[in-house]
Amino acid sequence: MSDGFSVPLTHIASKDNALVKDLRRLSQDNTAYRKQGRVWLEGDHLCRAALARGLKPALAVFSESFWPHAQAQYGQVAMKNIVIADVLLPEISGLESPAPMGFVLDLPPAPTLQPGAASVILDRVQDAGNVGSILRSAAAFGFSQVIALKGTAALWSPKVLRAGMGAHFGLQLLEGVAPEALDALAVPIVVTSSHHGSALHRQAVPMPCAWALGHEGQGVSDSLMARARLKVRIDQPGGEESLNVAAAAAICLYASALVSA
Repeated sequence: MSDGFSVPLTHIASKDNALVKDLRRLSQDNTAYRKQGRVWLEGDHLCRAALARGLKPALAVFSESFWPHAQAQYGQVAMKNIVIADVLLPEISGLESPAPMGFVLDLPPAPTLQPGAASVILDRVQDAGNVGSILRSAAAFGFSQVIALKGTAALWSPKVLRAGMGAHFGLQLLEGVAPEALDALAVPIVVTSSHHGSALHRQAVPMPCAWALGHEGQGVSDSLMARARLKVRIDQPGGEESLNVAAAAAICLYASALVSA
């Protein structure tokens, strides 16, 4: 049925519905997007960010109570609209307070590595919040490519999507990359470390480059360290031993952005 709209509309009231089960997996399983080939964007902010980048959702999902308010803004943006009973919101949500709407997007095709692109390399960065925050910094400071080495948190997982706040849609994201693939990069690899290299503020940071950010506890691997053209550290006058990897990323990427400004 269409309810007067050109976009097909379906009502769902059962938690046993196949789509509800698929959305539950997408919202709560970190790697379900790889099996289904699509991602779940929960909440108005992520949905608006996707639309701002010109993306067209495969599905737009609304709670029954929110649908009357959503029609004017979102009624025509997806290929199909789904209205579900309010009681089913917790079934398809990964949030403590479920959002009344969301989009299902087809997962973008796996991109090929761009040798000359300003890049961020994630070396086994495992915390989803850190990964999402780094994606936001990459998008903000002009780094168009993110290369996630094997062992890094799933880039399109629900938690990384929420932490990224829409940055995903402006980036080229490569997952499960082997260190050897980095040899194809035409830009220099720059490594940040707590214990190696000269102070960042005393370095002439190349741009474009590929900043390498390592595991929260172990740092950058030896094989990646060996590939680095430049090693830098961030001075900490306050005396702390190290910075959170997402905070370090923001500082380093901003330093590169200043070079190209």
